Amino acid sequence: MTSADLVLPPTDQQTPTAALLQAPGAQAMDLAIGDMHLMLEQHGYVIAVYSTGIAPEHERRLHAVRSVLESDRIALLKVDLPPLGVAVLVRQLRQLSICDFSPGVVASSARLLSHYIHAGALLNSVTKLDRVPVSLKAHAKSWVPGSQFAVLAGPNPQLIKVGPAAEPLAGPEFGTHLLVARGQLQSDWVQQTLAPAWKVQATHDATLPADSSRWWGTGKLIEFAAYLPDISVLYQLVSSVRRETCHWCGMELIGDRCGFCSSPLAVPENRMPPSGVLNHGAPAPPRS
Repeated sequence: MTSADLVLPPTDQQTPTAALLQAPGAQAMDLAIGDMHLMLEQHGYVIAVYSTGIAPEHERRLHAVRSVLESDRIALLKVDLPPLGVAVLVRQLRQLSICDFSPGVVASSARLLSHYIHAGALLNSVTKLDRVPVSLKAHAKSWVPGSQFAVLAGPNPQLIKVGPAAEPLAGPEFGTHLLVARGQLQSDWVQQTLAPAWKVQATHDATLPADSSRWWGTGKLIEFAAYLPDISVLYQLVSSVRRETCHWCGMELIGDRCGFCSSPLAVPENRMPPSGVLNHGAPAPPRS
């Protein structure tokens, strides 16, 4: 992980923690290289997950460290999820890391699992929101005192103005838990309206990640993420997808792209190319 506040508590005693890959301003380059080398020696492979909102110099540091070590055992996964969604995804990958999956399958499963994380936020304003399409009408409503907006960043972007007549955000069609991180916004809408509408099985509190305010464009927010909590469901979901071998680096993968070298899956001439990571037979998780 690239930030300590993205490391959520483990769900059980078996789930391992995550290592912190610090920003250039917090750690010298030689120490960063040494830490990465030590992790490779201890664990064999490293899967580094970071948000698209990471500082450019931090992302360059990650690629520089991998380049210096000349290692094909380091996966750099750039995830287009808000900070709390990234934290949820990392914990799920930590859960899968103790299963009988190869490092390549664990790394490439990040794209699959991201599709099942409903990550969003309740905002007091969308005037500085640039991660989700915002209409001019919504921008204008942001200037009305007391306005609140419910925004879903993924898997399918949505934006609604919260009110008695507002349609709820389209949520997951399977059993989930809801993680909630409060910023400076005072509201019970997430717990009293969103959670029942999404029929979540449980709600958990979390600390708001430091990057959330920058990602959402305001500090007056409540961030949330609905996710699959059960390791058995995650295991079934990943194991149901056909495994392939990367034609470039030889790592095992699922979906249409290698998690380690980012090379797309080689498609035989007599087979139609996959249009997405879910086209290899992965079913929707059962509602429980």
